[in-house]
This record gives sequence, C-alpha cells and structure tokens, in this order.
Amino acid sequence: MKQPKGVLTFKVDDALAKQLKGVPNRSEFIRTAILDALENTCPFCRGTGVLTPHRKKHWDELIRTHNVSACKSCDNLVFVCK
Repeated sequence: MKQPKGVLTFKVDDALAKQLKGVPNRSEFIRTAILDALENTCPFCRGTGVLTPHRKKHWDELIRTHNVSACKSCDNLVFVCK
C-alpha cells in the first residue's frame, strides 16, 4: 500500500469509537474499509442509493434496451441486453 501523504479526520458516535478501540491498526483498517467501499460503489448512483432526476432519465434509457434479471448461477441481479 502507498504511504499516506495526508491526514483526514472524521467524527464518529460513541458506539463506533468504542468498537474501533479494539482494532489493532485503526488507520489501516479505516483506509482499507474506505477503499473497499469506493471500489464497490454503484457506478450509477455513486453509492447514494438514490437516482436523481437526471440519472433517472438515463436509467429509463438504459432499461429500454436491457432487462434486470437474476443470474442463474448466483441469483444476484444483472443487466441483460434485450
């Protein structure tokens, strides 16, 4: 992993602070969790879980040529061209 070049602080509630106290290398844990979350963020809503009116317009265009269906192997939802 690259050496950190800056410091970022953020606030957490007491319960999360208490849980993080038991983590041996909190900085590494938090960096990894953030990078994993960013890597696995929905590219369409960017992790918000909400389609803005503009994104909804694009979604409507996409869904005209694609179906959302369950994968036969893993049962996760996937896009399939019509």
